[in-house]
Amino acid sequence: MSNTFGSEEHKISFRIFKRHDGRPCDLMTFDGPTSGEVPSADTAEAESGEKAQIDPGNDLQVLFDMPGLSLVHVWFKSGYPLPRHTHNVDCLYYITGGSIRMGQELLGPGDGFFVGANVPYTYTPGEEGVALLEIRPSNSFDIKVPGDMAMLRAKSAKIMLDRQEAWAGETSPPDNG
Repeated sequence: MSNTFGSEEHKISFRIFKRHDGRPCDLMTFDGPTSGEVPSADTAEAESGEKAQIDPGNDLQVLFDMPGLSLVHVWFKSGYPLPRHTHNVDCLYYITGGSIRMGQELLGPGDGFFVGANVPYTYTPGEEGVALLEIRPSNSFDIKVPGDMAMLRAKSAKIMLDRQEAWAGETSPPDNG
């Protein structure tokens, strides 16, 4: 049994990473109906039927990854419509700023939660939004969103459009975790 992450061929003995060097999250693959049925992060249908540029209400940055380990910084703005979903890999979540409501629980900086592989979950970002870290024993994972994708897409797009004014002035909550 090894006490290091990754295989011997991908072993990293030491590596510094900096938040400002993070890159957009490219570790997640969508596993479900065609990607065209997934709520778009760039556009939404306005009431006129035209596509409108919108603030997607989220920012996901890969801070560190290697075979067998990833660290992603996530910021969801207030009221972000995170659908109930699963991932095929365990994940440990650590809140660094803002808050979430998960069922009856209100979680804030320094709190966290663990979600096992293929366990459905969701949460709602609080009034300041939420900044959190996602720690996974993998550098690739999927996302599955059960349900009627057309309905979910329409509902998410409406929430995103309705939140545009509020999101315009939002900044990531201070990291207090």
